[in-house]
Amino acid sequence: MEEKKEQRMDLTLFAEKIERLRASIATVIVGQEATVDLVLTAILANGHVLIEGVPGVAKTLLARLVARLIDARFSRVQFTPDLMPSDVLGTTVFSMKTGEFDFHPGPVFADLVLVDEINRAPAKTQAALFEVMEERQVSIDGTTHPMGELYTILATQNPVEQEGTYKLPEAQLDRFLMKITMGYPTLDEEVDILQRHHTHTTLTRLDDIQPVLSKAELLSLRSLMEQVFVDPTLLRYIALIVQQTRTSKAVYLGASPRASVAMLQTSKAYALLQGRDFVTPEDIKFVAPYVLQHRLLLTAEAEMEGFSPVKITQRLIDKVEVPK
Repeated sequence: MEEKKEQRMDLTLFAEKIERLRASIATVIVGQEATVDLVLTAILANGHVLIEGVPGVAKTLLARLVARLIDARFSRVQFTPDLMPSDVLGTTVFSMKTGEFDFHPGPVFADLVLVDEINRAPAKTQAALFEVMEERQVSIDGTTHPMGELYTILATQNPVEQEGTYKLPEAQLDRFLMKITMGYPTLDEEVDILQRHHTHTTLTRLDDIQPVLSKAELLSLRSLMEQVFVDPTLLRYIALIVQQTRTSKAVYLGASPRASVAMLQTSKAYALLQGRDFVTPEDIKFVAPYVLQHRLLLTAEAEMEGFSPVKITQRLIDKVEVPK
């Protein structure tokens, strides 16, 4: 019982920090509250996230801002068609002084790595990145270089432009814990954006933003995930949702058990972000579309009828009875 009390106190402390984190993001980015929550959930759940949206909806800004607010090493890689694996991972260079080869780490060696326009690089470079994402280490010239505990990839891609891009294979997309789609702001939000730019009074520069959460605090919060309570009926609820993706006539290829585990982890992380040490069915319903949408292949008929993976996922979730 004492342990339970102590855990609740910890969560209260972290809840204040998370609220400050959200408030700091709101000073720079208007709206996108759900997206912010999802990105924080993915980082907390120790998973990588793919952010998709048209140009100008603040995908890159959000990733840079989150990295700034968490006191962690940050790096950014702009993917281009001529990018080689060594440009991302690093390379060994012969040193005339020592007469030996020294390893020069690439931009992938950081705690939070922003990979801009991930679908612009060729398959070889994409594969090299996905290997680091999965293994959390890089092997170059027979030497293994491990990544840090916090290591998270935030990748962005533009859905409208297909010329000069290399579509990510479904099997590699599966490596992302979540895929988040950033949409256009509402009319009121757009007016707020214009007002801020017009007056310059509420514009905040990234350089002026101070970290809210330390790396140690984030890892400490991540360790609390093991203590988050999940009722057995909710485990069955997750399994039933994933089963629906395998039996639906609109889905050509359903989700694997990796999706079930991802849904469990993200719902636990999301519960923690809400200051709770237990998962509710609403937590699962909130994270499920983002965990599943990039893992499903729709049938040709469903695509011709104008269905998207998100719409189908939402339908399948609604079919499953919510545990009482």
